[in-house]
Amino acid sequence: QVQLVESGGGLVQAGGSLSLSCAASGSRVRINSMAWYRQAPGKQREWVATSTSLGVQSYADFAKGRFTISKLSGENTVFLQMSSVRPDDTAVYYCRAISGSDSYWGRGTQVTVSS
Repeated sequence: QVQLVESGGGLVQAGGSLSLSCAASGSRVRINSMAWYRQAPGKQREWVATSTSLGVQSYADFAKGRFTISKLSGENTVFLQMSSVRPDDTAVYYCRAISGSDSYWGRGTQVTVSS
């Protein structure tokens, strides 16, 4: 079993920056990729960005140029640097780890962007 704990959420003004982190712990499984998702009130959860064990990063269109996903080398820790945030970035941000056919989720961290 893998536990994921997100941190770094909070209140930020539009145009500002915020950094989220997610640390995986627990069973010594091989994690193939780690990703960020978000869910705004009344909306479905949506994918934000992924970082694979091969060092490949990918982003949703709304995140390109504003968000950066990075992974701590040799550790199952992933970060999401958010810049030029907008009120519509307000959501609970979730971390996800994929190990083979298994998928693990964190409990989420709230990000609120004020206008």
